[in-house]
Amino acid sequence: MVAVGDVAQRAGVSTSTVSHVLNVTRFVSAELRARVQAAVEDLDYQPNAAARSLSLKRSNAISLNVADIRNPFFASVARGVEDVAQAHGYKLVLCNTDGDATREFVYLQALQTRQVDGALVASGGAADAYLARLIRAGLPVVLVDRDITDVADAPAIVLDKTAAGYEAVRYLLGHGHRRIAMLTGERIPPGSTTTERTAGYRRALAEIGFGVDERLVVAAAATVDGGRQAAHAALDVAPPPTAIFSDSSLMSIGVLESIAARGLRIPEEVEIVSADELPHAWADAFDPRLSTLAQPTYQLGCKAAEMLVNRLRSSSAPVARVVFQGAPLVRESLAPQPWHRSRGGGV
Repeated sequence: MVAVGDVAQRAGVSTSTVSHVLNVTRFVSAELRARVQAAVEDLDYQPNAAARSLSLKRSNAISLNVADIRNPFFASVARGVEDVAQAHGYKLVLCNTDGDATREFVYLQALQTRQVDGALVASGGAADAYLARLIRAGLPVVLVDRDITDVADAPAIVLDKTAAGYEAVRYLLGHGHRRIAMLTGERIPPGSTTTERTAGYRRALAEIGFGVDERLVVAAAATVDGGRQAAHAALDVAPPPTAIFSDSSLMSIGVLESIAARGLRIPEEVEIVSADELPHAWADAFDPRLSTLAQPTYQLGCKAAEMLVNRLRSSSAPVARVVFQGAPLVRESLAPQPWHRSRGGGV
């Protein structure tokens, strides 16, 4: 079994430095921290969860690690998590990672060192190898709307994102569209959300015998500005798309701005579907209002928190993977009746 001393020897530092990095108890330079983290990964060092639980007191706190709390999707999930956590006497620690490997690593260390009792993780992918080690070591983790490839049986609450991409594109195909752009949130490495929704997009096109024009699959930051840039890139393709499927609500706002800047009419010239629902106050502020695949995000947060609490209360609680389905909300960004499309050479 790999010990702290082995990590110290591999990194060329003292055992106390390794301890400070792992326990976040003292400042350690970025260079030394990186060496320790690399050694932890190279040696597949895993903390002894059982021993730590005996020596460290409970914090009565759980963490929620998300990529970007500005995303309305995560804000709604967080509300569900917090309501359940408070009902069971737990404080919620919100950790915003921005998909940064160092931040993800540090926030996950809070679980390893028992600064929090358990963690709900919407992984950005940057620290998945370390996250997988924590799960295999038996630390209480529930994945939220993200899968990781290294642990097939990790407890998780997810949305059926492949079905969401498939249903959105099938709906647009039923309206006569053949030039459909897919705008995705850019993640390095690609997150399960991006991969699965894009898989649904490709499957829907393949079923009717259409190949994918890769120029219409555009990745950008999952932000308003990213959506604007991605929409401009897609609309610059010749022939241009007559419909757009957007991967996130924030990107969809940028898509609307891009289309308005070009003087195109929605839905007469371009129809739009967003994968995530906007908050009601936002949705009503846009003209036309955005059609979405509404996701039960609050319920997802509640269920994830309930699963984590059950694991904290009983080490024998069953490991489960719960899948939620979305539902279409058709508004003015989709035409009420399908018709044949000819603009842009679509057939």
